Amino acid sequence: MIKVFGHKAPDTDSTGSPIIWAWYLSEIKGTPAEAVLLGEPNTEAAYVLQRWNLPKPQIIADVSAEDTCVIVDTNNPLELPDSIGDAKVLEIIDHHLLVGGLKTKTPINITVRPLACTATIMYELMGDDASRMPESIRGAMLSCILSDTLEFRSPTTTDRDRDLALQLAAQLGVDIPALASEMFEAKSDVSTFTDAELLRMDSKEYEVAGKQFRVSVLETTAPRIVLDRKDSLMATMPTVAAEDGADQVLLFVVDILREEATLLVPNDLVRTVAEKSFNATVTGDTVVLPGIMSRKKQIIPALTL
Repeated sequence: MIKVFGHKAPDTDSTGSPIIWAWYLSEIKGTPAEAVLLGEPNTEAAYVLQRWNLPKPQIIADVSAEDTCVIVDTNNPLELPDSIGDAKVLEIIDHHLLVGGLKTKTPINITVRPLACTATIMYELMGDDASRMPESIRGAMLSCILSDTLEFRSPTTTDRDRDLALQLAAQLGVDIPALASEMFEAKSDVSTFTDAELLRMDSKEYEVAGKQFRVSVLETTAPRIVLDRKDSLMATMPTVAAEDGADQVLLFVVDILREEATLLVPNDLVRTVAEKSFNATVTGDTVVLPGIMSRKKQIIPALTL
């Protein structure tokens, strides 16, 4: 049985895309596969599973030499199981920059395309077989696209993502603004999460000028709920950084509706990052960055010290 999984701290794309590809491998290619997760899905992803009547995939902690795997929505070893090098990796399907450092036992298929969503790539790879997707898989695919594009607000959105989403919505009889609103509302409900969980919920590790950063993004339609907790979040950052082997946590609270991000500024290191990376003027413990929506396209490429 092939295990299909995305990155740790699974969001909607890393929850939905393994389900989509496991369906394709099992039902179309005749190769038994199962979607698994590398952690609890976030609140938006959990809503998507419920909305399309999809069972939550099994959560696994690691893989072994006996496992055969397909990796989706990442190619970063830091976001994968510790023993990924021992497993037999068949394929990578992703839309992020190539990080390097992942060694496989045999040559594999790698598809990395500059699209906003892994699910869009999967649709293209399926070809005519995409017409055989059941409603639940179409719904998962549509939800992945709406999540990763922030309902087409993100600068990562391409015409192919948008056109596919409109096509899927028409097939499903779904109103895109209504579905997106429900998804973003679910994503914005962070009341049950600890500060440490929020800082790790949607985060990736990057090195900038010799410093290790955990770059965390919280996308929400209610940023005040998160920003009201800024003091405790900043107090928790040193603990999370130390536990995760980072020098600093950078937390960007993305306001989906206003199309801007607020960066928490707990110390001089983050102040320097904000001023040099985004040409910002920092006067307090937060700074608003107009137009900043995408970690992949706007935040990571800009980071400097």
